[in-house]
Amino acid sequence: MIPPPMPSRACRPVSFRFQLGDLVLARVSLPMQVCAVHLSDGLTPTADPQPPVEKIPDTTSQGYLFRALPVSEELPRITRRGDYLRYIPLQYPHAYIDLTQSFEDYRRKFSARTRSTLQRKLRRYAEHCGGTIPWKTYREPEEIREFFRHARAVSRRSYQERLLNAGLPGDEDFIRGAEALAAQQRLRAYVLFDGERPVSYLYCPATEGVLDYAYLGYDPDYRRHSVGTVLHRLALEQLFQEGRFRYFDFAEGEGEHKRLFATHQQRCANVYFLRRTSRNWLLIHAHHFMDSFSAWLGATLDRLGLKARIRQLLRGGR
Repeated sequence: MIPPPMPSRACRPVSFRFQLGDLVLARVSLPMQVCAVHLSDGLTPTADPQPPVEKIPDTTSQGYLFRALPVSEELPRITRRGDYLRYIPLQYPHAYIDLTQSFEDYRRKFSARTRSTLQRKLRRYAEHCGGTIPWKTYREPEEIREFFRHARAVSRRSYQERLLNAGLPGDEDFIRGAEALAAQQRLRAYVLFDGERPVSYLYCPATEGVLDYAYLGYDPDYRRHSVGTVLHRLALEQLFQEGRFRYFDFAEGEGEHKRLFATHQQRCANVYFLRRTSRNWLLIHAHHFMDSFSAWLGATLDRLGLKARIRQLLRGGR
C-alpha cells in the first residue's frame, strides 16, 4: 500500500461544510479531520492517494480532508479506497514564490515587457500620490490593531467581503490571534494609502518559514490604479530583502495575479476520504453534479462573451 499522505495525528477535527452549487443551494456540515498539507512538508507528489492507516480518532467524524496534497497527474473524481470513498472535487496548480533567491534574480523571471508594465504601475501611482507611494508594513504586536483599523475600512468596501463573504475578519479573537503571531515573528501585514486613506491591504501569516497569501482586498474606487498589484509588488521586494521566509504560498486556486508573480507551480488536490455510507455516497454525487453544472454554466457564459462582463460588474469595475 502507498503510504498515507500525512499521518492522522497532523489533522484537526472541524465541522466542514459542503456547499452545493455556487448559488448556495444547500450546505451540509460534516465533522471531519482536516489536514492542511504545507509546502514545508516537502511531500512527494502521488498518483494514488491512500487514506491513513490509523482509524478515525473521533467516532462521530466522517473521515479526512487533505488540503493542497501534491499529486503527479489528473485523478478521477470519485473512487473507492478500502472502507472509504475518495472524493477529489478540486485539482489545481498550486502557485508559490521561492523567496530564497535575490530580488534581482526574481525580477529576471519576468519578460522585459512585464517588468516595464509593473514599473509603470508603480510610477503612475507614485505620481497620483504626489511623488512617493505611502504604504506601511505591520509586524510587531503593538502595530496590529492599527493595521486592522485601516484594513477593515478597505475590506468593508471590497468585493471580497460584499459579494464573496471573504473579507478580513475583524473580531477580537482573530485580532488577538494576529497579535500572538506577530509576537512570534510569524506575521507580515501591509496597507497601501492614498494620503491618509487606506486603499489596499495584504495579510500574510507564516508557518515554518512559509508566508500564506491569506487575505487581501482593495477599494473598488481605486481599481484603475491597480492598487492590489502595486502593494503586492512593494511587499515582495521587501520580503526578498528581509530574507527571513522561504516561500510565499498562493494557496489553492488559479488567477492571473498568481501566475504573474509565482516562480513555481505544483499540481495539487483537495482529497476527501469519507466513510463508505449511503449518506456520504449521495452527498458526494450531489456535490459532483452541482460542480459539473456550475462548470457548464460558466463555460456557456464564457462562450457567449458574458462571463468577463458579469465578473467585472460584480467587482464594481467600470
